Parts: sequence; C-alpha cells; structure tokens
Amino acid sequence: MIAEAGLAALWLAAALALLQLVLVVFGLAGRKEELLGAVRPVAVSQGLLTLLAFLSLILLFLRSDMSVMLVVTNSHSMKPWLYKFAGTWGNHEGSMLLWVTVMGAAGSAVALFERALGRSTHMATLGAQAAISLGFYAFLLFSSNPFARIDPPAADGQGLNPLLQDPGLAFHPPTLYLGYVGLSVAFSFALGALLTRQVDAAFARAMRPWVLAAWVMLTLGITAGSYWAYYELGWGGWWFWDPVENASLMPWLAATALLHSVTVLATRDALRAWTVMLAVIAFSMSMVGTFLVRSGILTSVHAFAVDPERGTFILALLAIYIGGAFALFGWRIGAVREGAPFELVSRETMLVVNNLLLSVILGLVLIGTLYPLLTEAFGHKVSVGAPYFDRMAGPIALVLMIAMAAGPLTRWRRDRFRAVAGRLLIPAAVALVTLALVVALAWGRIGVLPLAGLVIAVAVAVGSVAPLWKRNLRRTPLFTWGMVIAHLGCAVSLGGMASDSAFTVEKLAAARPGDTIETAGWALRFTRIMPIAGDNWTALQADMTASRDGGGAVELHPQSRFFASPPTTTTEAALLTRWNGQLYVVLGQETGDGRWQVRVWWKPFVTFIWLGGIMIALGGALALVGRERRGWLMKWRARAAA
Repeated sequence: MIAEAGLAALWLAAALALLQLVLVVFGLAGRKEELLGAVRPVAVSQGLLTLLAFLSLILLFLRSDMSVMLVVTNSHSMKPWLYKFAGTWGNHEGSMLLWVTVMGAAGSAVALFERALGRSTHMATLGAQAAISLGFYAFLLFSSNPFARIDPPAADGQGLNPLLQDPGLAFHPPTLYLGYVGLSVAFSFALGALLTRQVDAAFARAMRPWVLAAWVMLTLGITAGSYWAYYELGWGGWWFWDPVENASLMPWLAATALLHSVTVLATRDALRAWTVMLAVIAFSMSMVGTFLVRSGILTSVHAFAVDPERGTFILALLAIYIGGAFALFGWRIGAVREGAPFELVSRETMLVVNNLLLSVILGLVLIGTLYPLLTEAFGHKVSVGAPYFDRMAGPIALVLMIAMAAGPLTRWRRDRFRAVAGRLLIPAAVALVTLALVVALAWGRIGVLPLAGLVIAVAVAVGSVAPLWKRNLRRTPLFTWGMVIAHLGCAVSLGGMASDSAFTVEKLAAARPGDTIETAGWALRFTRIMPIAGDNWTALQADMTASRDGGGAVELHPQSRFFASPPTTTTEAALLTRWNGQLYVVLGQETGDGRWQVRVWWKPFVTFIWLGGIMIALGGALALVGRERRGWLMKWRARAAA
C-alpha cells in the first residue's frame, strides 16, 4: 500500500499543478480575485503531496520492498541503511522524484512567504512554476514511474552501483538539485515579470534570495562532487571535463552571471534585460544537464538513464519551456524600460564585463560538450577533452579573475580610470613580486597557464580584501563580508588548481611487502597486504606507513574492493593530508611475482581547491543572510515608526 499511496499522491500533486495553472490563467485574464485567492493553498497542498510521495519511496527503500521494480534494480537487503536511504535518489526515477519534490516545496515557499512582488506578478510566477512542474509530473507518471510493481516479488535486489556507495551520495545530488530547482524559481520569476511587464528593482529583490540560495547549493554540490570523484575513482584528478560534470558547471556559470546582474538591478535599477535573459539561460542549462544525464546518449558513472525515449521526452520539455521563454523574451523585452544609466568606468561596467566573460566560457563549455554528440549523430566520433577546455576556457577564466579583482574597487555609477588604477597598485605590486619569486624558484618546471594562475590568484586574494580597507570591521555589512569571502575563495581555489597542475609529482612502482617507495621527499613503506571484509564487500588492503624528512610515520590503507551485487571491483585511495598538500596512494593489481602495482602522487596545495569552494559557498550564504536580515530590519523599523 505504500507504493500505491505514493503514486496516488503524485497523481494528486499533478492534478493540483494543473488546477494552479488554470486558476492563474483565468484569474489574471478575468481579474477574478476569488480564483487568485485559491492559488496559494493549492500550491502549498501540491508541495505537501510531493513530499508525501518522496517519503513513501524512501520508506520502500529502507524496508527493502522487493515488489517495487525501482528497489529491486537499485538496492539490496544487505546494503547498509545509509545507502538504502541515499539510493532513493541514486537512480533515474528516484532522482526525478526528488526534483519534483524540491520544486513542489519551492513553489509552496514562494506562495507562503513572498510578499515583495506585486499581486499580478506573484500570481504569474506561481503559474509559471506550475507549468514547469506539470511537464516533470508527466515525465514521471508516463515515462519514469518510481512506484511500478513487479509480480511476483524478487527474492532480493540487484544492488546499487558500488561507485555510488559512498556518503557523498547523501550530499552531492540533493545539493545540486536544490540549485537546479532554485534556478527554476528564478526562471518563473522572470517569466512572471515579463508577462506583467514589471521588470524592476522590486522584482529583482524578490528573485535575488532564490538565485543566491541556488548558487550556494550548486557551489556546494559541485565542490562535493569534485572531491568525491577525486578520492573515489582513484585517478588522482579533481576534474575530468566529463560531459556530465560540464552539465553541472554550465548552470553554475550562468547562475554566477545572473547573481551579479540581479544584484545590480535590485540595488541600482540597471541591467534589466541582462537579468531576465540570464534567468532564462540559467534554467536552460539546468534542462540541458537533465537531458544529458537522462537521454541515454552518454555513458558515464553520472548518467542514470539509457532509454532514448526518456531523452526525447526531456528534449520536448526543453524545446517547450526554453523555446517559449525566449519567444516571450523577444516579444516583451521591448516593453521593458531602460534601467538607470552608468558611465563606462563604473562598477556596473565591470559587472557587465564579468557577465560577458562568464557567457563566453559558458558558450565554449557548451560547444565542447555537445559537439562530440552532434558529430556522433552523423556517424563521426570526435573526442573533445581537457586540452580543448584548458586552452580555450583557461585564459578567459584568468581574465575573468582579473576583472573580478577590479570590480569591487570601482565605484558605482561613475569613476575615474586613474583612481581605479591607483586602487589596483597594491594587488599589481604583489602580483609582480609573486611572479619574480615563482620564476626564480620554479623556472623550467611550470607552464605558462599555471604560472599565470598562481600570480593572478595572489593578486585576487589581495584585491578581494580591499573593500575592507579603512572600514570599521564591526559595522561592515554581512553581505560585504560575504562578497569578500566568496572572492577570496575564488583566489584560494585558483591557487590550488595552479599548484596541483604545476607541482604534482607522480610515481608508479611495483613493490612487495617490505619494500620502500620514495618520491617527493616521502618514504612509503609497504608493510603487508591482507584480505578484509565490509558490510557488503570484500577487499585486499595494503598496510603502509608514510614519513617525510624524518618525521613520524603515518599509517595508510589503500584498498582494492570487490562487490558481489552487482559484481564490481573498485579502488579505494588512501589520502594523507598536510597543510601544504596531500599524499595520494592507490593499490593496483598484482604483477604475478609477488609484487603489487602502487601509484603515488604528491599534490601540493590541492586541498585549496575544495577549501576555496567552501569559502565561495560560505560567502554566498553570508550575503543571503545579510540581505534578508537587512530587509527584515527595514520592514520592522517601518512598522515600528508607523
């Protein structure tokens, strides 16, 4: 009965989404307040029903109900409870149910708490959100039913992909989906404002918290996914330019541009057309990512579906939603009044440059991701890998970082070029000193891009804290601290990427117990190899000790694991983290003469990549809290004065 209850809740939620759309259309067209008054309760009820459906699926997985097809194909009775729980969304149908659940909850939140928008724009936004939800409900109910039964029930399940049996599964997909759905809300806000011709600062202030929250979640999700792949796949890299990795990066790039644009519109009443267009593009990239993961055109550890019919369904949704949104944009954007003017030398101009550079990088990543798929459709296989992305997007990203350092040092509306150059003197001087030191210490061992990355990272780090100069730090607004920390996080991440690219040392050795492997000042002693058993796997584990420069020895235990259901062998890397880098050890196959393949990396400052990602997300969260707190205080003071 649990499966039937979940499916019934899903059908009822779909019916309420249709009702919500009808109420908005006829209520706005006929200006019938009694119809519009029912929209909020319907939206809240829809959110509660999607939550009920998702909780039902979680319960089916936790109980290992082998009469449900999804549980049989993605779980096993002997699997640890955490992977039963997270396995709910570690598959195609469950992940799509999570998507519509978050979308329903977001629609409920917009209905309950949004008070800054005008009545008609608010209702149009809820109508657009209902229209988006309807497409995904149809996709679930007609193409990807998560509650489908099998008769007779299976004796046991086939198990979850062992590469997904990691705590990262409990964190990485939900944060990404929160980001994707947050962008769907921003998309709905943009459509609502276009329909009512109210693209103004009030609209931007209402949309900004959703964009900020979505951007923070996307940042955390991408950061967590990068680290998960880094330690789980055993290949020593933190980003592979996998098409599905790009599918999460592209919405983030668009959301970053949208975040800056909506902030300018909310505070300075400028960049109106930019804001609406970027809201459409950001959600478009989320839909493109959904299509890539679920179309069956990719073979990847990230990809859930292999059924082309599902891809066709999502492609149709993509054409309807995004094609319709751009058509509406072209139709109504001429009616949107021009925002407040600004001079060529101003912070607004720097933010436009920021948006342009982000858009160029987005375009390059999109081309590099889709081009191999297009050529394959015509019978030609072409591979586009890291060299393309590094050479094409890398230099532009470095220019973007320079613009990011200059932006906060430029005044709003109007500034003087000499004054801006004067404020950049200290970051520029620090960059020159860094360049001289790196060239003196590492000439011949570092490439041009890593060298530029290190120099620019240091300059951006200095420039990012410049807005705090000569300020009373106790009275500095929380959103200013958020900007500083986020920009500083970008510098930290860039420094980690450049250091990893320039100074990583790799060694492949064949060793037997008792041997010592030496690399980059580390002495790695291979003590023994032994079999061990886990909850649902067995493994060969190498016991090793690592020491450096006569320091104390630290134990490391790289493993080669075997999962019986489904039969899969995985690599579990051993990591030793120090303040200045990470020792990364992988156990390979036996060579046949008692020796084992061991791959060792010393990766200087690689952890700065993910530390910077956390700082970027923290900065966004502080900006969100600071903006909302300031808005609440202003309303409270106005009420107190009244």
